[in-house]
Amino acid sequence: MLDKTMRINYLFDFYQSLLTPKQKNYMGLYYLDDYSLGEIAEQYNVSRQAVYDNIKRTEAMLEEYEEKLGLFAKFQERDQLLSSLRELLKTEPANVIAIIDRLENME
Repeated sequence: MLDKTMRINYLFDFYQSLLTPKQKNYMGLYYLDDYSLGEIAEQYNVSRQAVYDNIKRTEAMLEEYEEKLGLFAKFQERDQLLSSLRELLKTEPANVIAIIDRLENME
């Protein structure tokens, strides 16, 4: 569950500007502020099922945005390359240039 939560948090960070205000509010309360479905439903005067459906649809939308745009995947690749750079600087400085070239050529 933690891996899914972390992934959704990252996707939310990358794509929240593409969401409606209600989607942003529900996702922020549920994933960032750790509100329960019931607490969100009470705050917005809707059913718990309505909140659940909205969150599930929004999760699917975030996954679709990632599939099409790949911002999170690119972020992960950059992060991995930077970690590699840090390690190589300690042991093999000559290989650092190859990784820098890869970073420069990323879209």
